[in-house]
This record gives sequence, structure tokens and C-alpha cells, in this order.
Amino acid sequence: MAAVKKETVLTLSSPVSSLPGVGPAKAAAYKKAGVATLEDLIYHIPRGYENRGDIRELDNARCDGKTAVVLTIATKPTSTRLRGRMTVVKFKAYDDSGVCDMIFFNQPYLRDTFTVGSQWRFYGNVEVKRMRTGLRFSMSGPVYERWEPEKLKDFNAVYPLSEGLSQKQVAQNVEEVITKFADNIPDLLPSEVRTEYGLCTLSFALRNIHNPEDFPALARAKRRLVFDELFQFSLLVSRQGKHTRETGAFPCVKQNISPLLEKFPYELTGAQKRAIRDIAGDMKTETRMSRIVIGDVGCGKTAVAAAAIYIAALNGRQSALMAPTEILARQHYEDLGPLFESLGVRTALLIGATTAAQKKKIKAGLLCEDPDARIDLVIGTQALITADTDFSALSLVITDEQHRFGVGQRAALAGKTGKAHVLAMSATPIPRSLALVLYGDLDISKIDEMPVGRQKIDTYLVDETKRDRVNSFIEKTVADGGQAYIVCPSIDERDDGLDGGDVGLEDIGSVEITHHTPLKAAKVYANELGEALPKLSIALIHGKLKAAEKEAIMTGFAAGDIDVLVSTTVIEVGVNVPNASLMIIENADRFGLSQLHQLRGRVGRGKRKSCCILISDAPGQTAKDRLGAMVRTNNGFEIAEEDLKNRGPGDFLASSADDSIRQSGGLRFRFADLAGDASLFADATNAAKALLEADPQLEKHPELRAFLETKTSGDTILS
Repeated sequence: MAAVKKETVLTLSSPVSSLPGVGPAKAAAYKKAGVATLEDLIYHIPRGYENRGDIRELDNARCDGKTAVVLTIATKPTSTRLRGRMTVVKFKAYDDSGVCDMIFFNQPYLRDTFTVGSQWRFYGNVEVKRMRTGLRFSMSGPVYERWEPEKLKDFNAVYPLSEGLSQKQVAQNVEEVITKFADNIPDLLPSEVRTEYGLCTLSFALRNIHNPEDFPALARAKRRLVFDELFQFSLLVSRQGKHTRETGAFPCVKQNISPLLEKFPYELTGAQKRAIRDIAGDMKTETRMSRIVIGDVGCGKTAVAAAAIYIAALNGRQSALMAPTEILARQHYEDLGPLFESLGVRTALLIGATTAAQKKKIKAGLLCEDPDARIDLVIGTQALITADTDFSALSLVITDEQHRFGVGQRAALAGKTGKAHVLAMSATPIPRSLALVLYGDLDISKIDEMPVGRQKIDTYLVDETKRDRVNSFIEKTVADGGQAYIVCPSIDERDDGLDGGDVGLEDIGSVEITHHTPLKAAKVYANELGEALPKLSIALIHGKLKAAEKEAIMTGFAAGDIDVLVSTTVIEVGVNVPNASLMIIENADRFGLSQLHQLRGRVGRGKRKSCCILISDAPGQTAKDRLGAMVRTNNGFEIAEEDLKNRGPGDFLASSADDSIRQSGGLRFRFADLAGDASLFADATNAAKALLEADPQLEKHPELRAFLETKTSGDTILS
């Protein structure tokens, strides 16, 4: 008797390969898309939806995207073999407004699918040509479904894919898993919270996020999933905040910083003084300071950090300043080293490029118990958090560009003593509403004044037709003794334009399609510019170069040996070249406003009159209006508000130390849009606080507590 194959019992943790039709190749493709288990597949959320329920007549077809039309087959399909193995099937179909030529390539079987007189719903691009006899319509390769209104879905999910996966495959697999598990997935949201805030069940949300019944159902599903994510995030922030506010820090009671202030060649702004008072008040107590200073480019955050360092030194304690790049660490050391050495504060630079002998000497100086011999301030990169780097009296930890470090990295540095005061700095001016989300575990000091004499940077928006004038302006800038940056969104020639579904999760309730112009590639453009302006010294820098190469190029640019630096966004942070007075940003529509503002801040640092030229051929009025904000104002906080409203938080969380313009980083939310979901975040925060007040250790919600513990073991949500 033949052996009977034992049926596998599927669970949420079963591998995706346990599904019928998912072999090793498909499983590998799913893994690339971030799907390993059946639970991963359930939460593999569509990136958008095709709105096939928005049926139009041919003469009212969308001119900017795909259209759904219901047509009657008018002629018998014909199949023709072209060169090679290519075939084409053609026929005519019509509605009350016109006749459409239907074309399908390499699908010869369709010759027998469409019968004269049958009705079908087609979804695709409708091409329209104006002829003497009237309008002529055509569709090439549209999606087709027999017209059965009671059976057809209005919305069809469009999933993120990797090579080897198809929309049909993913949709089919998701449907299988949803059917089997949607009603059995543990719902971690307390029922009283769901009732109080009028949220749908998790089962309803998962079913309708994949297969929406209608717009209201899709909106309810999204609201529930967004609330869950923000609620869990709020719980994590609250628990982390409670953890970081420990006692046992060294109270720095000596706070006369007059000797330091006398060294500054300028008067501090009122905002700087307020920030220093906040910090001094925190450092005076045994409760660990957890504060972030947020301000615009050039607002004087470094001076505020210097005051905190000097307070620690006055009390015989050590400080560590960690920057995300060696360039920025060197810049801080060049600015602060001589200043503090003149005040008797011993300073050192510890980065990856530091020689082994120097590292050994510095680490010995940090661990030295003799207050008259040890190093008081060390400035560096992640070299500061290596296991063999220890301190004898660390009381202040400063992280610059806060959002570029993960929670684990910041904790590793602060944990060198376990009791150090923590001060973070961010050169990205962000709205307070977003700051509370990003830095809910920190007190916030905002520097919203610019030092006297900081010059305004004139900003212009032009298109490709002004290319010759732009090149002439580059020549004039260099002839006058200045230097120029040119920033491109990519290294190599490629088009990273997004091609999404009609309806995005971020814009439920409307239909929006984004069209992108081809990317300007830094490598290609540097060569073209060299041919157009042969008398100028032009260099190229990008994130894929070795650190030594980047360092050499930046050193040459800072020394004035290079006239024009063609770059990716690697120069966004950590470059201070006062002689650079011109910033040109190609494909400006591809960047967020806050990132554009950061790039613009690379000029205007010296005495030269500076300007920024944004080049964009984006056809839409929305892009023009958005970039117009850069022309109107130099105020980083105003720009940040506009950016948050238009794009969401991506740019505030960006890790742009490479060539990528795809924003990623800090908060890895799958559903939430911190701009559009601000009110829901307030509800989620209030719900989280209320739950923790009633059940501080989540003893009544063990599954929720276990889930949060898995999140705090890494940097999954907070990073």
C-alpha cells in the first residue's frame, strides 16, 4: 500500500514555502521582498490600489494614468505572427462614446477569449489621437475581466514585488492566508481602547487592507492599522523614556561658563541662551539629562554643546561627542579642539582613521584616573562605542545628527558609565508635533533664532532651458573667486521613478499618480560639465568612494584646489567650506524640502554673497508650488512644516550618507504617515499613557508586553 503523505498543519509561523505553488525559487523571491512566514505575508501590505471601479467612457479617459472602461467586443480577434516569436492579437471594442483598437502582444490564446457581442471591463492606458474623422482610441495590453458587476472588485491591490514574483501570485497567496488566519491572529490592542476610539477589529482591517469592500472600509482598515502602529510606538517611547530618566548622574553644580563665553567672537542669541539654561538646569541634578537641541543650519548648536562640555569640565568630568561621519567629527574637532585647549580642557579625536598607536594613547587617556592627566573631551565616530573604549569619569554624552544613530548606538555610548547625561543635536529643523514623535523620550530645546550677520541665501527655480545661463553663472562664480557645489540625485544614469497604483495608502480617498523626469547622474554630469567648462577644475564625490578618497576630495575642495564639486547628497552634512557660494541642485523635485534646505545650508557660510539654484523639469503644478517654498523663505522651520504637510516625515528620518534619494531611516513605520495621521497619533499617545497609568508593567496584557519586549530587543521601530 502506498504511503499517505501527511498533511502539514499551517500556522502563522509556517514558512511561506508551505503554500501550494511556492517552491524554493518563489520562496527566495518572497524573502527578498521581506516575506519569510505566513504572518509576514499577511502584513505584506499593498503599496497602492487600482481603482477599477471608477469606470469612464472612452472620451472621458484619464489623461494622466490608467482608466477602467466597459467595452463591447465589435470584431472577431485576429492573431498575427511578427518577427521572431512575437505575436499580436487585435480587435475592436466600443462604448457609447467611441470605438477602441485593442492590442495584445504574445497572448495568442486571447483570439478565442473575446467573442463578438460580449462585454468586458478593461483597465489600462487609453491612448487618444485626434483624427479628421474624430477621436481614435486604442489600448495596449490592458487588464481584462468579463463584465459581471456583482462579482468584480472595485479595488485591486498592488503589492511590492521582487524579481520572480507577480501581482497575481502574491494576491492569490495573500487570499489563501487571509482566508485561513484573519480571524485567528492575536489582537494586541486592548478591547477597551478599540471601543473608546471607534476602531474596527483586526480581522476586518486585515481583510479590507488587502481586499477593500469600498473606500470607507479601506479607510477604516488603514485607520486601525495606523493606530496599532502608533499605539505600540507610543508605548515603546513611554517605557524607554521612563527607563532613561534614571537617577545617579553626577550633579555638575559648578556652572560659571563666563571664561568660555569670553572666547566666542559673537554674542549668543536669546534662543542659544535659553537652550544653555535648559541644559545647565538638567546637569545640576542627579537625574540623567535626556535632551535634544533642534535648530536650523547655522543657528549655533555647536556653541550650546560647547557650554555643556565646559560645565562638565568645570566639575572634573569627561564628555564624549559622537558624530555620524569622520568628516563631521573632524570639523567638530577643528572647531572645538583649539577653543578648549586654550581653556585647559584636554581634547582628542578618535575616528576609524586614527592610527593604532594614537588610539592606544587616547584610550589610555580616557581611562586615566588622574584628573590632571586624563582626556576631558573626546570627539569621534562610532569608534567611541567599541568594547575597548572606556572612561574614568564620563558625565556627558553628545550625539550630533541624532536621527542618524540607532537607539542601540546611542545607548552603547551612554552606557559606558550608565549614568551619563545625554544631549542630542539635530540640524534638521522639524515641527514640534513631529519632534514629539521622533524624540518622545527627550526634552526638547528649540533654537529658532539665527546669529546676527548670517546672510540670506537667494534661491532660484529654473528648468532645463536655462542650462546655458546656469553654466555661465558657474563660470562667473569661479572667476570671482568663489566655488560651487552641484548635487545630483544618483551616481549612475538610471531612472528610479516610482510607478505605483492609482490609490496609495498615504492618500486614500483620492487618485494621485506621480510622474518623474529622468535622474541626473553625477558621473555622467561631471563629464559633461568638464567638456562644457574645460577651464574649471571639477571633481566628483559620492557615497561609494572609499573614505580616504572622499577625504582627499573634500580637503582639496576646502583648500580651494577644486572649483566645482559634483556630488550626491553625501555632502548634505559635515561640510564647511566658507568660500563656496553657489549651490546647484539637479532634479530638485526628487528631494524633500527639508533635504533641499540642508543642502542649501552648505553655502552662505562665509562673506561671499551666496545663492542656490534649483533645477527641475517636473511637469506638475504641485511640484512647482512645493519648490516655490524654497524660493520664498530661508526659515528652516517654515520649510519643515511645508515638507511635513506635503511629503510626510521621510526626509527628517533620512540616512543620506550615500547616493540614494529613497528616504529611509529612523522610524520604520509600515502604515503611519506622521503628517497625515497627526491627530490619530495624539489619540494613540493618550491611549498608551492611560494604559500605562492603569497597568504600568502591562501585567494585565501579557501578550502586548511580550510583543513590546521583542521590539526593544532591537531597533525595529525605534532606530
